[in-house]
Amino acid sequence: MNRPQRNTAIVWRHEAGRERELLAAQQQGEDISEGGTVILVHQGTMHQLNLLGGEIWLRCDGERSLEQIINELAGEYEVDRGELEQDVRDFVADLEQRGWLIDG
Repeated sequence: MNRPQRNTAIVWRHEAGRERELLAAQQQGEDISEGGTVILVHQGTMHQLNLLGGEIWLRCDGERSLEQIINELAGEYEVDRGELEQDVRDFVADLEQRGWLIDG
């Protein structure tokens, strides 16, 4: 997938308040891996994306390339670049397989 884009058939919303809470908890050293910041509804089922998943989802606008998304996230998170890149590619591939992302 070159330019991931959210499928317009997916209903979603960004929980900005929840994101602020999770970021504050993360700064205090709490485990936030289970906290969601983006809610998706597909075929009557609600799905929650964690902080990183939500960050990826928000950037999948069909304008940014996958490489641009990875570069943006690498600039925001202090993680191994190779690990981040693999995580982003795997996540995008999973959402593409589900039909939630299309190539923009």
